[in-house]
Amino acid sequence: MSYNVNEKGYYGEFGGAFIPEMLYPNVEELRQNYLKIMAEPDFQKEFNQLLKNYVGRPSPLYFATRLSEKYNTKIYLKREDLNHTGAHKINNTIGQILMAKRLGKHRIIAETGAGQHGVATATVCALMGLECIVYMGEIDIARQAPNVARMKMLGATVVPATSGSKTLKDATNEAIRDWIRNPVDTHYIIGSVVGPHPYPDMVARFQSVVSDEIKWQLQEQEGRENPDYVVACVGGGSNAAGAYYHFLEDETVKLIAVEAAGLGVDSGESAATSILGREGIIHGSKTLLMQSNDGQITEPYSISAGLDYPGVGPMHAHLYKSSRAEFIAITDDDAMTAGLDLCKLEGIIPAIESSHALAVFEKKTFKSEDIVVLSLSGRGDKDLETYIKHFKL
Repeated sequence: MSYNVNEKGYYGEFGGAFIPEMLYPNVEELRQNYLKIMAEPDFQKEFNQLLKNYVGRPSPLYFATRLSEKYNTKIYLKREDLNHTGAHKINNTIGQILMAKRLGKHRIIAETGAGQHGVATATVCALMGLECIVYMGEIDIARQAPNVARMKMLGATVVPATSGSKTLKDATNEAIRDWIRNPVDTHYIIGSVVGPHPYPDMVARFQSVVSDEIKWQLQEQEGRENPDYVVACVGGGSNAAGAYYHFLEDETVKLIAVEAAGLGVDSGESAATSILGREGIIHGSKTLLMQSNDGQITEPYSISAGLDYPGVGPMHAHLYKSSRAEFIAITDDDAMTAGLDLCKLEGIIPAIESSHALAVFEKKTFKSEDIVVLSLSGRGDKDLETYIKHFKL
């Protein structure tokens, strides 16, 4: 069985491009050109130079000594939090802005939940001198105020999504409406491995730099390319897709995907899509989706603004359905405790998204000789307010 996308845009039974006719030309233009453009030597050169000299890659693979001692296993943190803009999101936006330029687009739209993708998009638009419009749920705008300010400082227009749950799903709906209205000059930079084909595959390829680096960094430090486990949090799933990418077909490397259980999987306030979801279509792809009996999307909840998406990318739906990856759901409280733990043990303040992944060590026992690589997908500056409230700091 293959875990990569097939030529029709599917991962197993998930994926595809379920889009309104009005969007067909935009998506088709991208589908026909993305692999060709990515393979061009001058594209590769520009992309790699920007990752090195602008983003600050490679990001360190850090052996977390005290965390490893606590859990009696070898824990390496892939420090995506040290990238320019503070998360893995910038890897993809650099790639997509270069793609947009080569397709002759000069207006960029994006959606954002936690604001990290919005900041990364606004950053690359400033870098390339392109107009930037970011759609963001009204609730997320309130809880991620520093990131909203950053986007505005970088020259982006932030448009609130005021319908539905006023979070990521609704911001995505608004961005898609904009794209339908502006099909010719606009490129939509989707921030995760979601949306119609070719987006999940394109975003995963831009993020695959993460697992590419893990392989040679682990070779340097441990004398072997492959860890025993790769752990990453999953909302839509772009940081996980990047961390898993070069290990997908090698089943000796076990994959652990961590979702947000919110107040508890069965509490009605959760975002554990794999457990609660059924097959459905959201934002142009067939995937696992939290929905009511009559197919209406149910509202997800998580303390983390980046994990409360009601679906999951089609790659991850396939990894779940095929049992290639183990999915674990972590509650708000457990995630917050794990985040504070990392601060005190390693002097690193993680994003709450990443804290969900860190909480796995309380849920699962690893062998002392296991090498566990965890994608620290973002830094916690944006979440200080939430940490302060939660712990009454």
